Amino acid sequence: MKNFLVIGVGPHARLNHLPTLWAGRSAGLVGTVIGVDVADAAGDIAAFNSAAGTPGLPVTFIEPFDASSRTLPAPVRETLDSLVREHAVDAVVISTEPSFHMVYTHWALEHGLSVLLDKPLSVHANCSVDPFRASAILTDFDEVLSRYETVRRTRSEVLVAVQCQRRHHPAFLRMRRLIAEVAEATNCPVTSVQSFHSDGQWRMPNELIDITYHSFDQGYGKCAHSGYHFFDIVPWLLRAGERPGKELDSVDIHANFSRPRDFLAQLDVNDYARLFPEFEAANPYSQAQLLTDTAAFGEVDAFVSMAYKSGGRTMTLGSINLVHNGFSQRGRFSPAHANLYKGNGRVRHESHIIEQGPFQAIHYHSLQTLGDDTDAAGAYEVGGQGHIEIHVFRNSSFDARWKKHERLDYDALTTVSESGPEEPTQSASRRRAMQEFLEYVSGRRTREQMSSELTDHRRGATLMAGTYLSAAQQWADGSPVARLDFRPHGEGFAGPAGRLDDPSVCDLMDVSL
Repeated sequence: MKNFLVIGVGPHARLNHLPTLWAGRSAGLVGTVIGVDVADAAGDIAAFNSAAGTPGLPVTFIEPFDASSRTLPAPVRETLDSLVREHAVDAVVISTEPSFHMVYTHWALEHGLSVLLDKPLSVHANCSVDPFRASAILTDFDEVLSRYETVRRTRSEVLVAVQCQRRHHPAFLRMRRLIAEVAEATNCPVTSVQSFHSDGQWRMPNELIDITYHSFDQGYGKCAHSGYHFFDIVPWLLRAGERPGKELDSVDIHANFSRPRDFLAQLDVNDYARLFPEFEAANPYSQAQLLTDTAAFGEVDAFVSMAYKSGGRTMTLGSINLVHNGFSQRGRFSPAHANLYKGNGRVRHESHIIEQGPFQAIHYHSLQTLGDDTDAAGAYEVGGQGHIEIHVFRNSSFDARWKKHERLDYDALTTVSESGPEEPTQSASRRRAMQEFLEYVSGRRTREQMSSELTDHRRGATLMAGTYLSAAQQWADGSPVARLDFRPHGEGFAGPAGRLDDPSVCDLMDVSL
């Protein structure tokens, strides 16, 4: 059995990573599990450890440090080094705030430890207003990938996997197969893809400043929270339709952001005073102060247009539209501090519309509400807690063997594996992603069987970096379009882009200042 160190024991790790690790003990995959977090989190972790039915997690606390640090402070490094020696740690789960992901990943690779890394891979403070900080997102990826490949030359068993659960989701796996089938039959790639995600994170004006969880005060927002899932899954789907001579090699990205200043114009403090009787007594900020203090905050919503190209010709048009300020079931002024991660009224609405020329259209929809499902069957219909469906349209006039329309509901998308039913839910898919990592570390799965290795994430990092680069260039009165190399790692990519002050960064991206 292998021993695991969890760095960052926040709400995500407590809900997703730890239950799977503890289940892995029963399966003979996991031995010791220990945690590390900052001292400020001690109270929350103590409450978690004392909850009924929760196995206690030994946690070592460290002092906070600056997220811009390129290396770990000596006291933090010494603490982590001693934990690795004392507990014979084999692998690390990194579940910190994203701006710390890279420094911990570099440390783990120095020790020859396999890593499960939460998304996004990297983010930098003020990347939505500073083009160089935006481009650093991609520079970070290339640097850690170079380090990873160097380590693997002498430690071939080391793996870096990225927690992107949609790659493990039965619905997305089905869509990828459908795309590949039509591409094989017709030589037609995906010609357009529209993706939308809303999670109803309704913040009161005072909370924009006072609540730091998934906040905007670091100069980034929705794109660096759940947004990376879509920057990852769209290229993953597109790849299924790429054919010889039609491989995607570049992408033009144009992002439009709605920031807290815009959010405060849509509903201002006077509107909130009318909506909530307690607002005026609880809010210490004037409208003018809120507008000033949030001027350079990160995005609430992001609508992003892409033109994916091959040899200079547009092969696929796309959009990824990401919304925090969407339908919510929060109805009270006081926030649910105990559950900001998945509670506080947050609701998933997600859609993907994929066109494959004249041959195929795929519509994926997950349109949910929270609670009050008295009819068990209704939980999986539109507006239910578990709603999900795919509609597949195929040109049966072109090929009589094709169905012109097929609807795949929750039951049709539930698959069966050796371990039992695989439900088409995000939570079950997160568990599968973690389980896959545990099986690899324990020698029960090969590298070739892994779904989300770091080497396959350059395109996702490119889309995230390009989205912030487009927004930051506009902030600096530059070009609204970021043009980036879109070739996957190993397909003609020349290597790391270099330091932020290296002119070669501009060769990779069109940075207009």
